[in-house]
Amino acid sequence: MPALSLENPVFVTYVIAASLMILKIMGQGWMTVYRMLHVKAGWASPEDLRPGLINAAPHLDQLEVNDYVDRSRRMHRNDLENIPAFLAAGILFVAAGPSLLLANILMYGFVAARLAHALAYATARSHEVRATFYTIGSLMVIAMAIYSLSAALA
Repeated sequence: MPALSLENPVFVTYVIAASLMILKIMGQGWMTVYRMLHVKAGWASPEDLRPGLINAAPHLDQLEVNDYVDRSRRMHRNDLENIPAFLAAGILFVAAGPSLLLANILMYGFVAARLAHALAYATARSHEVRATFYTIGSLMVIAMAIYSLSAALA
């Protein structure tokens, strides 16, 4: 059975986890847009102040940092810093042929850690709380990379 086939349960785990994380990245971007439009603030660039259908009456205050918008923007940036490494490490991990149990623990564990991190960020929990969830997810990606590297060098 080919490793990258939906007949491979480890690959199915990857497909589910990766799809959820891709939806998380894309959804967070849309959440930032929603928040900007909702409060008509937190625009990112000076050219955003050109009048248009979405922003018919722009004003300079719209370029000021708005925590409601910026919190979502920071969450999106954090996803963009972490999820791509999971996507890459995960596909290498599948190719290395781990057990289904290990794949489930590491891949679904990463998803759970990222969702917990997002919840902690969205509810303004302390850095220590966010860092705990980041660390859990990061260690899972590192474990997948080490597993893949050791399989390739064997």
